[in-house]
Amino acid sequence: MVNGSTRPWWQTGVVYQIYPRSFADGNGDGIGDLWGATDQLDYLEWLGIDAIWLSPHFPSPQADFGYDVADYMDVEPEYGTLEDFQRFLNEAHDRGIRVLLDLVLNHTSNQHPWFVESRSSADNPRHDWYVWHPGTVAADGSRVPPNNWLSAFGGPGWTWDEVRGEWYYHYFLAQQPDLNWRNPDVAAAMWDVVRFWLDRGVDGFRLDAIATLFETEELGNHGADFSLIELWNSRYERNARLDAVPGWETMFGGQLHQPGVHDVLRRLRCVVDEYDDRVLVGESDRLEYCGTNQLQMVFNFPLTRMEQLTAEAIRDNQRARLAEMPAGAWPCNTMGNHDTHRTRSRLADGVNDEGLARVAAALTLLLPGTPSLYQGEEIGMEDYLTADPATLLDPIGRWFYHAAVEELGMDPAAAARRAARFSRDRARTPMQWSSGANAGFSPGEVETWLPVHPNHRSGVNVADQRIDASSILAFYQRLIHFRRDHIALREGGYEESQPSNDEVYAFVRPHPAERLLVAINLGPHPAALATGPHHTLWRGDAPVVAADTEDELVVAGFSLAIAEIIDTTAG
Repeated sequence: MVNGSTRPWWQTGVVYQIYPRSFADGNGDGIGDLWGATDQLDYLEWLGIDAIWLSPHFPSPQADFGYDVADYMDVEPEYGTLEDFQRFLNEAHDRGIRVLLDLVLNHTSNQHPWFVESRSSADNPRHDWYVWHPGTVAADGSRVPPNNWLSAFGGPGWTWDEVRGEWYYHYFLAQQPDLNWRNPDVAAAMWDVVRFWLDRGVDGFRLDAIATLFETEELGNHGADFSLIELWNSRYERNARLDAVPGWETMFGGQLHQPGVHDVLRRLRCVVDEYDDRVLVGESDRLEYCGTNQLQMVFNFPLTRMEQLTAEAIRDNQRARLAEMPAGAWPCNTMGNHDTHRTRSRLADGVNDEGLARVAAALTLLLPGTPSLYQGEEIGMEDYLTADPATLLDPIGRWFYHAAVEELGMDPAAAARRAARFSRDRARTPMQWSSGANAGFSPGEVETWLPVHPNHRSGVNVADQRIDASSILAFYQRLIHFRRDHIALREGGYEESQPSNDEVYAFVRPHPAERLLVAINLGPHPAALATGPHHTLWRGDAPVVAADTEDELVVAGFSLAIAEIIDTTAG
């Protein structure tokens, strides 16, 4: 409960994503870790965070930087030990901060003991824990995979294993073989993993890549007459998200969103419901995965795909999401994460960048539902692109560069620029704590695992912004605490408002205790809204005390105002 609320914590709190490799380096080796994250819990408490989503902290060869799990019941040695994790969890709880783990259900690392055993022979106890197939033999004697499916990260979706003498399937990297969820033993083993962490006290899970858990049993070829590199390049040319480019469904439809996903989620929910007050959040925007017997939340990913914020687009988004919300589900709003462009970079127009970043924050924190923030958003961190292909670490960026040069004949320099845009490295650079060497993330003499954005020297850091009342960090902190203090903003309903100014997005958050009007100006010019009698609670970048009863609420350009509507009919 938060401030007297009767709703569960995950409906009222603010979630903050920590990408552990880039958040805080506690031992000075250039890589973020649990020691550093624990040291920064006081900062998160000051900011007003209620829950942490911790990206994978499990042992991993780091082919996909933690999403290739080699052991679900331990901690990556670069990050610490199980004891260090328990300390992090306990100290978070001591501050009233919950912790969600990032659980990878679809696949493991090819170094996981399950896969090592599975590949050892076709008749071992775990022989069918993964998706294996003998394929066929061509007339020339060459081995042929069962179909022409591709990996979403580039290259074929099947890899030949010499030890087993069969093909195994992987939706992502070859180092990430897909688990066979049609085998009940896989589910039983994964439920043991879930209980292991719940018994330690974690508060729930963010579930990675749930759409990929099953493939069509028929294993038929996709019908695309184009290559994956052409599809990715089309995305760049169209400035569109990948799944919006014509052809994505043709190429990957048989590998995604199969009916079996729902059964897995229902069984997982039963396991988690053995424990009190826990939550499941899915990496998806499909509300069909939510409900009383599946997940409580999925992300409002359409917000992360908006290249331009308009009142019409946000209004349409809310109409669709709230109208389709199943019983037992709850909205979860986010503007960015470790897989997307940083919010400030995505929305920047080169003139109003700061204002656009602030209204994006306001939307995340004030729309109905649970806000999910990504580390660094609160200080306005930006993408950091390096066009040197030798510096690309993300496997998507590396694959695109080589494929663009070799298959499309693209100039290497142009290919490198595009690869940098696709690479997720851009949003994973170290958190900027100060203006000092390595942004205070690591000691100055240490080479950080990804380069630090140089703008940490010009005010884009925590230390400078904490002492600047006009900073975006101060804005986030004030608004998060303001939200905590007003029950209508945490759990009130949603009513559309139609101001005369098309650049203003306005809505009412009604609650029996208060009725609040939120007006967010997405344009550069001041706007006045007819409101009737009201008390202004927030204007510009900070709360105000204004007991006025004027009939208009004025909102500055790229700013917001919040007012309590006065009921003049009450006796």
